[in-house]
Amino acid sequence: MDLHSGMPFWVVLNPLYNYFNPLKYNIETHTVIIGSGITGALVAHTLCTLGVKCIVVDKRTIGTGSTAASTAQLQYEIDVPLVDLIEKVGEKQAVDAYKCCLQSITDVENVFKSIGKNPNFERVPTYLLASDRSGKKLLEKEFNARKDAGLPVKYLEQDAVKSDLGIDAKAALYNDTSAQLDCYKGATYILDHYLQKKELQLFSHTLIEDYVETESGYELVTEHGNKITCKNVVIAAGYEAGEFLPKKVMDLLTTFAIVSHPLDEKLLWKNRALIWETKEPYLYMRTTNDNRIIVGGEDEDFNNPDKRDKSLRKKATILEKKFKKMFPEIPFVTDMSWAGTFSATADGLPYIGTYPNKPKMYFALGYGGNGITFSMIAAQVIGNLITGKADPRAELFGFDRSKR
Repeated sequence: MDLHSGMPFWVVLNPLYNYFNPLKYNIETHTVIIGSGITGALVAHTLCTLGVKCIVVDKRTIGTGSTAASTAQLQYEIDVPLVDLIEKVGEKQAVDAYKCCLQSITDVENVFKSIGKNPNFERVPTYLLASDRSGKKLLEKEFNARKDAGLPVKYLEQDAVKSDLGIDAKAALYNDTSAQLDCYKGATYILDHYLQKKELQLFSHTLIEDYVETESGYELVTEHGNKITCKNVVIAAGYEAGEFLPKKVMDLLTTFAIVSHPLDEKLLWKNRALIWETKEPYLYMRTTNDNRIIVGGEDEDFNNPDKRDKSLRKKATILEKKFKKMFPEIPFVTDMSWAGTFSATADGLPYIGTYPNKPKMYFALGYGGNGITFSMIAAQVIGNLITGKADPRAELFGFDRSKR
């Protein structure tokens, strides 16, 4: 699948991780990870840390799938508000999901500390703006639900939002626990670290065309007929994982993003916070370490790459106009724009673990706006399951959760 169009900022900003190593022979390992984006990289980090012999394979150049198009915002908030998630999955499960996301931000930070490389990871606060009166009512309920759950949150009235950001929003929820990073750099840093330590094998431009379940695990077959024999398979292929699933578990969407020219730091808003809103589809924004502004949104159902590509210019214009309406004093000029395909689930939660009747095939599907934090959780859960340790998050985010 063609996962993005336009010019994703991260692959322009960074030197390409120039790695070409297609699999040309049969090989055996303990665990195969399919996907070399941030999800596959985090899974590889976890398994290597646990001493599990593993191989990463990807049909593309490393890290150039959905990771390249991510705006890489790390928040404990899920696309589905806590009050709505409680209605969908129950209070305990909803609160646990939010708390897992909160913890995962620190866990992502610690991954990069452990390998001694920083992909521009930066702690920043978050403002969730009320787009209108109904949005304000939602935030009032959401504030109480989060406060009762012991989650970090502060309710800001209209005057306080105006004072902080210069925006005429009717209210906002604030917390100082979020973060942002360079997602492409993060994925390639992790994979290169374990390659250099010779604790990981990595095969690019290697398409898994078929697989067979065996008594001891799986036999994967590449498009050129080479075979990988393994005990476990981890599907970290994101929105292309559908071919490994018996039924559809997500809806494909397209999100659009623009990035500005570098600006004088004095023109940026307070604390360079992450900003998003209650309106659906919501507008979201962040800054970069070279003082650019990334604005995303205008999500729509994904139909085909051609339609997405044709919509990009129009959507980029709309995003720039929306930003200028919110921050008229900031001279935003679009430098590049792109569109990426992502997925959403009915309850806003990821799918992590084994699918019924697919033992030893583990899915790390961080669908939704919280992809990176979900991916961190998935890496930890799958690492525990593969090494025989129970993890209650496997039930929380598992495929059988709809039966509860």
